[in-house]
Amino acid sequence: MLGAHEQRSEVARLLAQISAEYEAAQRGLTGLSYGTSQHDFITARMEKMGQLHNQLQSLVGDVAIAMIAGELPLN
Repeated sequence: MLGAHEQRSEVARLLAQISAEYEAAQRGLTGLSYGTSQHDFITARMEKMGQLHNQLQSLVGDVAIAMIAGELPLN
């Protein structure tokens, strides 16, 4: 079981990784490649975000999605 400090560190790591995956997906939308490769890239980023969300939810419960929303830029 994680101590309070380790849990906060793990939450911060997961939120940073989710933010990085989101940014990569956003860049994929405006990148130079088009078609299937672009779609596959964005899909992979979104699937990874889903996995990370599940990990975060196991640590903090239902508040996970609110934490993620607070981390992502509003465009």
